[in-house]
Amino acid sequence: MEYQYPMDYTWSTDEIIDVIHFYEGVEKAYEAGLQKDVFMRLYRRFKEIVPSKAEEKKLCNEFEEMSGYSAYRVVQAAKLLGDSDKIKM
Repeated sequence: MEYQYPMDYTWSTDEIIDVIHFYEGVEKAYEAGLQKDVFMRLYRRFKEIVPSKAEEKKLCNEFEEMSGYSAYRVVQAAKLLGDSDKIKM
């Protein structure tokens, strides 16, 4: 797909890379499936960078508009699974 990930350009290079990894994790959950523990590690790092619920919602909504993939739904699905389960949307 051809789209840009929503970013805050005040983030450091490492933070931008980690947020991209989170978005890629959401994509993998839809396309091939992803282990819950791997996704939750990506999500926890994303929340360290974006602690505000309002900012998280804004970025995730922008990502969904561009990609069609809902980070919110992946997070909710992950919360219902066991630690060793695979998320497949």
